[in-house]
Amino acid sequence: MQGSSSTTIDQFLTWLEHEGKSSNTISTYHQELKKFEKWLHETNKELAKITQKDVQKYIYYLEDKGKSPITNDKILGVIRTFGKFLKKPDITFDIKIQQCTKTNEIDVLSQAECDQLLAEVEENENERNVLIVYMLLHTGMRVSELCSLNKTDIDLQLNQLSVKPTSEDERIIPLSEGLKHHLLKYFSSAEVEKALFVSKSGDRLTERSVQYMLKKYGVNAQKLRHTFCQQLIDKGVSLEIVSKLAGHKDINVTKKYARSRVKEDEFENAIRSAFSRRTLN
Repeated sequence: MQGSSSTTIDQFLTWLEHEGKSSNTISTYHQELKKFEKWLHETNKELAKITQKDVQKYIYYLEDKGKSPITNDKILGVIRTFGKFLKKPDITFDIKIQQCTKTNEIDVLSQAECDQLLAEVEENENERNVLIVYMLLHTGMRVSELCSLNKTDIDLQLNQLSVKPTSEDERIIPLSEGLKHHLLKYFSSAEVEKALFVSKSGDRLTERSVQYMLKKYGVNAQKLRHTFCQQLIDKGVSLEIVSKLAGHKDINVTKKYARSRVKEDEFENAIRSAFSRRTLN
């Protein structure tokens, strides 16, 4: 039974390669399926013969172990892809899974997650994709703005780039050291004429293509934009500066990043500190 399951997993991994999945994505899928396989073996079940009931029981098992709804949803996504490979998409139909509790928290990457993302993309050795991730993470620009960039929008002498949104004022964003480094590598490895980012056919890269590439690494452009703004706020950068760098029309949009990092007990501490007995005397 063990050998049969391992063969099925190997065939699945080969299928993922043909589907164009990145090595990191394939590795993640492999790890999660091995965990699922180990759990199935405890009840003498085979991975290749799983049913919808098996998947549901596994999700309940993960929830009982305290796994977060976000984690469980990702694991279900792995099994859903595996079901597609088996030509048994019904194994993930109507699976009951705890939903994430909606909060005012903004979905951002932690510093460790940023480092991991950049390491994974750089490991892929595609300078265009590496630069795209750095560009989104270190400038906070929108995907539409990124796809519209031209070579002339980059000024390596002044260490800045200009973003020209439709019907909005141009904004200037300084280049981080990491971003400039990868810009130089990109320019030395690719012939850039006008559009900064192009497809294999030489056409300007589309928003959909960028989002598809990011999806392989488990992120989206909006999350990278949120992370850019949040990291600046966390470093003490003023709301006005963050608002201008991000191109927010309304500063109230920027204020949500400040609120998202304030813990509820800090409100109480602020009141106690401001209106203590010592202050009132």
